[in-house]
Amino acid sequence: MQVYLDNNATTIVDPHVFTAMEPYFVQKYANPNSLHSFASQTHPGIKAAMEKIYEGIGAHRDDSVVITSCATESNNWVLKSIYFEYILTGKKNHIMVSEVEHPSVIATAKWIESMGCKVTYLPINNEGIVDVEAVRDNITNKTALVSIMWANNETGAIFPVEEIGDICEEHGVLFHTDAVQAIGKFSVDVQSFNVDYLTFSAHKFHGPKGVGALYVKKGKELMPLLHGGAQMGGYRSGTLNVAGIVGMGMAMEAAVSALKFEMTEIRELRDNLEDELLKIKDTFVVTPREKRTPNTILISFRGIEGESMLWDLNRAGIGASTGSACASEDLEANSVMEAIGAAEDLAHTAIRFSLSRYTTKEELDYTLKTVQNAVARLRGISSSYAYAPEGHKSGLDAHH
Repeated sequence: MQVYLDNNATTIVDPHVFTAMEPYFVQKYANPNSLHSFASQTHPGIKAAMEKIYEGIGAHRDDSVVITSCATESNNWVLKSIYFEYILTGKKNHIMVSEVEHPSVIATAKWIESMGCKVTYLPINNEGIVDVEAVRDNITNKTALVSIMWANNETGAIFPVEEIGDICEEHGVLFHTDAVQAIGKFSVDVQSFNVDYLTFSAHKFHGPKGVGALYVKKGKELMPLLHGGAQMGGYRSGTLNVAGIVGMGMAMEAAVSALKFEMTEIRELRDNLEDELLKIKDTFVVTPREKRTPNTILISFRGIEGESMLWDLNRAGIGASTGSACASEDLEANSVMEAIGAAEDLAHTAIRFSLSRYTTKEELDYTLKTVQNAVARLRGISSSYAYAPEGHKSGLDAHH
């Protein structure tokens, strides 16, 4: 059996999305900025897709939704725009991010820091969530931006962005949220809380790779990313990815319509798998499930290297991960596990299972059996687990 449980990294393209995109590769292929009739054939598809995207996140018609190549680009764009508009000019000298942001935010924040900006890396609590009071305690009149993800890509932990947005509004500070893991998991409405910039990628909710977006609230500043033509209102020049835009619009519409299914059926499948996994001795899940996206489990198996577990799962045809796909080529300890203070013997053992609306009970039954067999095999050859003293406690034991 082939089982794909790495949906926080990327998702299968919805077949209906693929069908909607196909004509824009070989039939309606003209540059939409050209003046001939071939170009005009692309305009209805772009317009309809943009309407679906605006509606999907609750954006007002006076707001801007700028198409990008991915959320990494969008995240870089927001932070670097703030640097050039506020930090370099001396208006402000401080930004805040959480210590468990996606690498595209952390790496950009470190670059800004190297350029002389003060950066506060907000800690997470033992549930893997940023404490609102930490934001309040560190914000100053020199803070230009707070950038906090809406949902964590590794744990699925949902961060209190509404409260953080309120604090930012109270202090006149710009607020950005990376909503990559939010779209399609729960309702996203930018009108319901204070947010100035919001980013997402289509491939996280059954759309195509290579296309994402950046929401910009009406009246908020944003330095143009690419100079050239007048595409995207002059914010980002370059020939539009028509097929990608059409696909993202269709995927957004489908994701919103499937939210109830995600919150009930997928959550139930996730909970059942988690319940069975936790029956295995010495296993730990970081964030309480009611505070997580409905599809995600980050679980640690004491005594088992995460990469070793992935090897067994992969041999059985199961795709999972040890965390962010953007950092998967290094074998360092899981960043979230380190951030909550997990001991070394647990920080290297985390495995992430992330479901989608295409995941089935039969696939999860097969996964459970495979994990049980893998745990038995790997612990049988693990000296660190075999010789741990009876009653030994470390890492997350204090919290579970």
